[in-house]
Amino acid sequence: MATHPSLAGLPTCLLNRLQSVLHAAARLVCGARNYDYVRPLLQELHWLSVPDRITFKLTTLVFPCMHGLAQAYLAETLNRAADVDSRRRLRSGSSTALLVPKTRRRTLGDRAFPVVATQVWNRLPTTLTSQSSLLMFRQQLETFLFEQ
Repeated sequence: MATHPSLAGLPTCLLNRLQSVLHAAARLVCGARNYDYVRPLLQELHWLSVPDRITFKLTTLVFPCMHGLAQAYLAETLNRAADVDSRRRLRSGSSTALLVPKTRRRTLGDRAFPVVATQVWNRLPTTLTSQSSLLMFRQQLETFLFEQ
């Protein structure tokens, strides 16, 4: 089941519906009954929950932007805290944190890629965000999300 990053910020009721579809798919693939507990099936299949899948997709889009591997139009939407002159002497000046842009519209603006992606990126531990390899980042991110 592919989860698109644009699903970030959707109402909980819609995410719950997507999660129930994921649960039904796991039961179907594993041949489980409707009332069987799903979490072990998801772990056996190595599937992330819907919110974690969205986080995974967003951060794997941010990682190339941070390392100069993404398209310019996408990378230009993200601003590092270290690149702001007034923050260089602060602790955030040496971190991998991103600045969350301000929005005017709460419904659409807060779901925009630069806003949601920076919020998700900033919630990750620095051991993840400071990785230099995309492959290692993806592996450690998936492990981190499974352990949560």
